[in-house]
Amino acid sequence: MNAHSESLPVPRPSSELESAVFEAELVDDTPDVPKLTGWRRFMNWWLRSPHVPATLKSRQAAKHAAVDALAFVLRSPWRFVGAVARGTAAAIRCWRRWVRVHDYRDAAEQSEKLADKFSEIRALTLFRWKVTGAVALSAAAVLTVAYVVYGGRTLWIAAGLGSATLAVFGQRKDGAPGRKPVLAGPRTLTWTMDPQVLVDAFRDAKLIGKDESLRLVERAAHDGAGWAVTVDLPATRKAADVIKHREALASALAVDELQLIVERVRGRGGHAGRVFLWVADEDPYSGRPLRFPLVDVEFWDAWRPIPFGRDARNRRIDLPVVWTSLIVGAIPRQGKTCATRLPAAGLILDPYTQLYVFDGKGGKDWQAAETVAHRYVCGDEQEHTEAVRDYLVELVAEVQARFSRMSTLDDEICPESKITPDISRDRDLGMPITAVIIDEVQIYLENPTREEIEGKKTTLGTYIADLLTYLARKGPAVGIVVILATQRPDSNTIPSRLRAVLGSRFALRVMDWRDSNIVLGEQMNTRGFDASTLLPTHKGVGILRPDGDTDAGADMLAVTVRTFYMHNAEWRGICERGRMLREAAGTLTGHAAGDDSPRAIDQAAVVKALGTSTEDNAPCQLPEPLVSVVDYLGDGLDQREFVPTAELTEALDVEPTMFGRQMGNLGCQPRRGRTTNEDGTVRQVRGYYTADLRAAVGECRQQVVDAPEDVE
Repeated sequence: MNAHSESLPVPRPSSELESAVFEAELVDDTPDVPKLTGWRRFMNWWLRSPHVPATLKSRQAAKHAAVDALAFVLRSPWRFVGAVARGTAAAIRCWRRWVRVHDYRDAAEQSEKLADKFSEIRALTLFRWKVTGAVALSAAAVLTVAYVVYGGRTLWIAAGLGSATLAVFGQRKDGAPGRKPVLAGPRTLTWTMDPQVLVDAFRDAKLIGKDESLRLVERAAHDGAGWAVTVDLPATRKAADVIKHREALASALAVDELQLIVERVRGRGGHAGRVFLWVADEDPYSGRPLRFPLVDVEFWDAWRPIPFGRDARNRRIDLPVVWTSLIVGAIPRQGKTCATRLPAAGLILDPYTQLYVFDGKGGKDWQAAETVAHRYVCGDEQEHTEAVRDYLVELVAEVQARFSRMSTLDDEICPESKITPDISRDRDLGMPITAVIIDEVQIYLENPTREEIEGKKTTLGTYIADLLTYLARKGPAVGIVVILATQRPDSNTIPSRLRAVLGSRFALRVMDWRDSNIVLGEQMNTRGFDASTLLPTHKGVGILRPDGDTDAGADMLAVTVRTFYMHNAEWRGICERGRMLREAAGTLTGHAAGDDSPRAIDQAAVVKALGTSTEDNAPCQLPEPLVSVVDYLGDGLDQREFVPTAELTEALDVEPTMFGRQMGNLGCQPRRGRTTNEDGTVRQVRGYYTADLRAAVGECRQQVVDAPEDVE
């Protein structure tokens, strides 16, 4: 219930209201409207008058105008000298073309009468040389006479007028036509001083046309450790395209793509063509590690988002854990375990939570959590995998029991058939927030041991995947949080049915875009988010796709985050503090309290709840390129009817002939189908029907199911 509900007035019954008699006195309580003074009337006119410059209507605008004026004054001498130099070069070129009769010569060449006009061209050339000499002698004579009469000031006045004329002449477009340098100097970020460079960068990145421009919404200003600007794109241009081609825009701006943040402005004041740009002054992900804020906190509420890291603009990014789940994927030694321990630390510091901690690595990274975990498994042996299975079965049965108990609660305690903070802390109800944390989850999901569950053949790894899928899909409503971490984010390790129900995604550096999409979601690389482009030196830096609001914005699709760092001593300290909190609250249970025995479970009820078909979910190592096609299509494998070959070869970056031969060997022959262009027209192309692709995948799975068991 709302914490402020106690202060609200409670309405009286209707019968009592009808019988009550109220005495009242009519009071004119209309507030006196203060009259506008002369100063207020003047300020009202000043702020609304179109005749007053916008730079004088606010302190911020005046500050920007003053900065611009100061920059103009400081740059003026250098710009004047450059303009004079360009004007001198342009004047010499113009005079040279005039004295050599280029205009007359070009006309004769176009009319193919150059030979006939040779004598006239020569005579005109000599005449123009004479005119040049006469003008030069006359100017020298005039300057000499003026110098004798008026002294040295004449030369200064003449030099000033001449340089001013040349400076104006040098301000012509492109600095006057002429020779251009073959090799220019290095490109640098200059758009913060000159908005025209930003427009040129958008044109160079092919985000706007040559005849199109940008409209400035908020001028460039220094924001934190970088520059920020908001612009409107031309009509029909979309901010999503700018985000998608962020790398091309970064190249045009001469900055690393990690320094450039491109966001679409949404909500009130935003639209599909409004873009916010922020460019860091230097690498925003370098420097000393960021200390985890919860290290100095005695207690934490699991219902509050947990501090996770900071983005490039140094905004703290908090990660909500209740109502959702999380997958962390990365190659080894990129900070995966440390990132996974951050949300676990927030849950540990809440004594009213339960933790199921399973470490497939078998090291000491999670050893400290053994003192607070309700269930704890550390190792990759067969017995460890079976223990994980048994504990997950226990938790699935607990989810069923929680739904059953929740259905008996009245609407005041449970108004929306979902867990609430009060329910999770009520010891009598027995429904605390329960987190399943599995590091190196691929160890358990890839276990090939055959077993029969209620008459159905499957493997141990497949059954664990089914249990986790059920917990991630139905568990959040009753307080179950699933947190998985893997160093092998591929389609064979994390089944699509499990990935589809994991709400929050965090991808540190991975090997290629396919692995990045498996963690973050299908086609995220085409939307500008690819974890394979992260630098190896950026430990703990990854792309977060949150399932909920963050400080970066509720409508943010994904954000690059540098996670907080917590070394082992601090991690052990948090676990010790969590145990003391549980001992004080009387919530220490399970493994931490010395009780490892699993509860008696109705296996048939669990299998019925899962509703799985082991024949459909049997794991198989799909051959290339079929596995890449399945990864690329994702849910589209079931939703689309036809996929053009050109789309697949471009997305997978493969040679078309070899791709077609390999797909043919797998039983997938290209056929003609219809596809719709962007303009709505329909054309016929060659490609693959998804029914054929599904049949090839099903045949591979059937081979695994029918394969004989290994004979020892």
